[in-house]
Amino acid sequence: MPRVRRPTDGLGAALQLIREDLNLPESFPPEVEREAHDVVELAELPELDLTSIPFVTIDPEGATDLDQAVHLERAGDGMRVRYAIADVPAFVRPGGAVDLEARQRGQTMYAPDGRVPLHPTAISEGAASLLEGQLRGAYVWTFELDAAATVTGVTLERARIRSRKQYSYTHVQAAIDSGEADGSLQLLKEFGLKRIELERQRGGASLNRPDEEVVLEAGRYELVRRSPLPVEEWNAQVSLMTGMEAAGIMLGEGIGILRTMPEPFPDTLDQFRRQVAALGCPWPDGQPYGEYLRNLDRNDPRGLAVIHAAATLFRGAGYTAFDGAEPEQTTQAAVAAPYAHATAPLRRLVDRFVLVTCEALKSGREVPTWVREALPTLPKIMSRSDGIASRLEHASVDAIEAALLSDRVGDQFDAVVIAASEKGGGPTAAGSRASRSVGAAVRSGIIQLTDPVVTANIEGDVEAGQAVRATLVTADIATGTVLFTKLGNGSGAGSAA
Repeated sequence: MPRVRRPTDGLGAALQLIREDLNLPESFPPEVEREAHDVVELAELPELDLTSIPFVTIDPEGATDLDQAVHLERAGDGMRVRYAIADVPAFVRPGGAVDLEARQRGQTMYAPDGRVPLHPTAISEGAASLLEGQLRGAYVWTFELDAAATVTGVTLERARIRSRKQYSYTHVQAAIDSGEADGSLQLLKEFGLKRIELERQRGGASLNRPDEEVVLEAGRYELVRRSPLPVEEWNAQVSLMTGMEAAGIMLGEGIGILRTMPEPFPDTLDQFRRQVAALGCPWPDGQPYGEYLRNLDRNDPRGLAVIHAAATLFRGAGYTAFDGAEPEQTTQAAVAAPYAHATAPLRRLVDRFVLVTCEALKSGREVPTWVREALPTLPKIMSRSDGIASRLEHASVDAIEAALLSDRVGDQFDAVVIAASEKGGGPTAAGSRASRSVGAAVRSGIIQLTDPVVTANIEGDVEAGQAVRATLVTADIATGTVLFTKLGNGSGAGSAA
């Protein structure tokens, strides 16, 4: 979701109203804050001492809620990867005020103008965060890898660690590119490239979306995109590997909770093909979508726009809890393997339960009763939370796109219809935008603009794949409404499919 730098005027008010409509809390209840400070004072560090391992964190510039720290080293023909995850369970009493509030929130909510955290900052940005130079408890995964970066062994144990340095992605990328990075960070590139190759072989796809920021320049809103750095994907592969191994541990022992997702529906794929063709990045027939996404030029604005559009392929994800028989659905289609969320407990509720489950199983102990009792409730909690996060994102993007077009009402644009609705009926291959079209008895659809890169509703006699000339008739920031009417065929009239 785009960030907004110092939102003012109509956009700032619209974003605040979205928060209010979704009942996003502005703060934590006093009893939650009190308990958070109490547990921070009383929490004890694990006995196992791994402070000799030079872990580092790699995060966006200025991050303070640091979930993960990493260290890589050579081990024979392969390598050893240690991944330390914030010991959030040490600060959350089962059934306590912090726990109950976290179950209400489900996850940290990210809005263009700020965030609504899952835990009080005494925990999320203080005692549990893996801050540079601070002694911290962590769940430490150790992965033994062969020469192809395939996992050959896994351990998981609670330990005390000390992160040596907090790096930004930009710093690490520059150090690796110049050859000045230490041995651990230099190995991150080799590790990442090998894991990406394994992802390609199993048919997986990573959606490394670009950073976007909306700025107000000379009274006009502009969207600035930043292409993601290679190190961001290399680093993400550590989390992906961890989630896959966590899923394997839980499936092997018959208890846990997975992140699952079905394959994209055919009509979703058809709409995506039309959309990327309209953006000038056609998807070759027969090419797996993971391979297509990997080959996009992320330095090209059109490629970045496709990455955003590809989010439609990653829908239908949910959580599957099990205790006993293996669930029918175990695979996350984008990962192309069983997968679990296990690396962001500061920001996502379910990760705390996955960590405790996996650590108990790897240690040969029974999964705690409080975890076992919670597992059946987590899919509903996370689904509700995901729904709020999705509504927050969609409403925010609608407001932002309206702001980007607010001074261009009456202008004409070339566009391609990526979905159309039947007369008097619902859209045949459309998402939430078309369902908000004005006038149910009028043919309507969704169009893709390339300048600016916006998808929007259109009214008129349109067909999917048609290039049209469209007139902007509404760009209302307050309601997030953007509406076009069809003027005629566009400059590239004809099918864009």
